Amino acid sequence: MGTGTDVKAAGAGAGAIAKGNQTDVYAVFGAEPEVLAYAMAKYSRSALSMKESLREISSQRAEEFLNTFYFQYGHRSIADLAHVAFAIERLSMVAAIQLVDEQRWDGQERSTRYQNFRRSGWYTPDFGGRTGEYTEAIEALFAGYDAVNAGMLEALKRAIPRPAEMDEGQYTRTLKARAFDMARYLLPLATNTSLGQIVNARTLETQVSRLLTSEYAEVRELGAKLRGAASGAAWDLKADECRILVDEIAAVNAEAGERARQVLLREVKVSPTLVKYAAVNEYAQKTAVELKQVAEELLAGVEIAQAPVVDLVEPMALEVEIAASLLYTHCHHPYRQVRELVAALPAGRRDEIVRMGAKHRGRHDELLRAWSAGQGLAFDLLMDIGGFRDLHRHRKCTQLMQGYTTAHGFELPDAPGQPTLAESGLLVKYTAAMEEAHGASRRLATADAAGAHYLLPLGTRCRSLFKMDFAEAVYISELRSTVAGHYSYRRVAWEMYLAVQRAHPTLAEYFRISDVNEPVDLLKR
Repeated sequence: MGTGTDVKAAGAGAGAIAKGNQTDVYAVFGAEPEVLAYAMAKYSRSALSMKESLREISSQRAEEFLNTFYFQYGHRSIADLAHVAFAIERLSMVAAIQLVDEQRWDGQERSTRYQNFRRSGWYTPDFGGRTGEYTEAIEALFAGYDAVNAGMLEALKRAIPRPAEMDEGQYTRTLKARAFDMARYLLPLATNTSLGQIVNARTLETQVSRLLTSEYAEVRELGAKLRGAASGAAWDLKADECRILVDEIAAVNAEAGERARQVLLREVKVSPTLVKYAAVNEYAQKTAVELKQVAEELLAGVEIAQAPVVDLVEPMALEVEIAASLLYTHCHHPYRQVRELVAALPAGRRDEIVRMGAKHRGRHDELLRAWSAGQGLAFDLLMDIGGFRDLHRHRKCTQLMQGYTTAHGFELPDAPGQPTLAESGLLVKYTAAMEEAHGASRRLATADAAGAHYLLPLGTRCRSLFKMDFAEAVYISELRSTVAGHYSYRRVAWEMYLAVQRAHPTLAEYFRISDVNEPVDLLKR
């Protein structure tokens, strides 16, 4: 006797029933992303198998289908089925942070722990006649980066002898990574990096639109290049091998060679249809202008309140939370301070702010991220930009980031269990480099406010709001507190745990967390 679900036998006559599990599972390779998306979408519209669908679908038919169902009927879930890989190289860290700011995103970026970013170069905004001033400030930061990197490596070698069982190469690589961890605080946001991403076409479309709406010229250009890469010819890893094979076939049989050329060397476009209409997000653009004006009016003359590294803000009325979240990214004040000001407003004024967050919303626009409200835990974080970039990878939460500023000062890279800047004789050099960079950024802001951000080092403090459920708080605290991590985010993860412990003491036992105040073995990673 067979077991499992009864299904109709393949090829059997009407009414024929086969016993047993007839499930067929196979991986699919070689189909273009949009063609594959069309084939999968056909499951809801025909009885054809995947193999039958793919054999009958052409790129042209896929484009016709997507033009109808995706753009005319608004069936955006179809784009979730088309996944595309991109390499984005030689972009600044400013652009990289904006690029990866998607909740549905998969990718990897160059690590500041394992590579010397001195060789990467940097991005230069258009400062007109003041470009020389900018270049001088950037070069000074990289000189500081080199000095701290070399000085900390020597200090670490003096403080931590090489164990007999560890070879010299491994010993040096391990301590170099620790030195890079400290030196990275002086890397300017202008520093070039590279990353790879694999995203579905729906995420890609919203990503491109968001980039095209950015205040940064480099990021807007990046959005256009990303759209062009999706709709233009893709780089084919096997093209050179195929070209040789085609030539060999043609040498034997010209007709067969031409057929091989059409199959093996045809131009492939990974997403020519699904992102072709991606444009500036007018909803986000117009709303940002109006909310910024409201934030400036509401907070005029209000001094930025002192706040801890991590502030777990208690739950509040949903209307207050949404209004406060809408204003939060347009100021530099702590979330708790913004929320209290909003809560004190007359109900009518608060409702007006909420309406402002949606009044420009178009037919196909998703609500702005600030509308993601109602999670149980909201952590307002004040930390260095470099550490934020590590926490930024967590997608199972809502993240709202304020703009870059020198108003919050900067962090020192000192950590328990390792030589400090002062002990290594580097504190004066480090502090001077930070203060000079902040000063140059403030001066150049008169020429280009957005461009001046590129001068800010990764050690500059920034403020961000992370909203999440309890399970995500446990996950982030556990993962980011491990001894192999960077001390910057280890400290934040530990403070997140302590904040939950104070608010919900009976739940603290479910965190499997490492105390970041305990000295660590710097030779273990």
